[in-house]
Amino acid sequence: MSRDARWKALLELLVERGRLDVEEAAAELQVSAATIRRDFDQLAEQQMLVRTRGGAVVHGVSYELPLRYKTARRASEKQRIAQAVAGLVAPGEAVGLTGGTTTTEVARALAVRGDLASGSPALTVVTNALNIANELAVRPQFKIVVTGGVARPQSYELIGPLADGVLGQITLDAAVLGVVAFDVTHGAAANDEAEAAINRLLCERAARVVVAADSSKLGRRAFARICPAESVDTLVTDAAAGQDTVRRFEDAGIRVLTV
Repeated sequence: MSRDARWKALLELLVERGRLDVEEAAAELQVSAATIRRDFDQLAEQQMLVRTRGGAVVHGVSYELPLRYKTARRASEKQRIAQAVAGLVAPGEAVGLTGGTTTTEVARALAVRGDLASGSPALTVVTNALNIANELAVRPQFKIVVTGGVARPQSYELIGPLADGVLGQITLDAAVLGVVAFDVTHGAAANDEAEAAINRLLCERAARVVVAADSSKLGRRAFARICPAESVDTLVTDAAAGQDTVRRFEDAGIRVLTV
């Protein structure tokens, strides 16, 4: 197993369990304990985990793993959600996409839609996510608008006041939000306040707001609020969302699609 594959596996195990012992991780990955200790030390140096005596734990609530280490988590759910979200977009519309693994899948689903294969433009996409802009820029029928800002390495998102100048001058048909948490009382939220601020601007410029979130994000709260629940028109989530959870969102006036 390569070092990158090993690190990816270790970080995914940490996210699932919250804590890993050296011997436990070595047995799971079928490598030596010395290799795992070295991996833990190097990942701690990069602030991807917290080293403990005999193992490692994840960082606190405000911490996010880099996007490249999160793509495999709940992948099938995210792909189903993305297909449903892409289906809500009409040809010729202007759509805002925030950063994140689920919205990246939305961008990919839009890119392969047959009815968006041509047009002038077939779709206008406004995003602050460099990876999304990079994937869609090769589609000549798409008009891609990238906000200004400073790149955040964890999520490839541009943040900061430089984005205000762009977002203040545009109007969107829809904004698609990737979130860390979405709760009826506390609204849609992110871990980073600068990301939340950019996402909030996208919402304010849009005629409708769609939250794309797998069921693990629902009923949770996070540090930085993007928008209140009443600002969201549609929630697209997976079928594992509980009936009570879905009902609470519907009672708040939000259309819920489960896939």
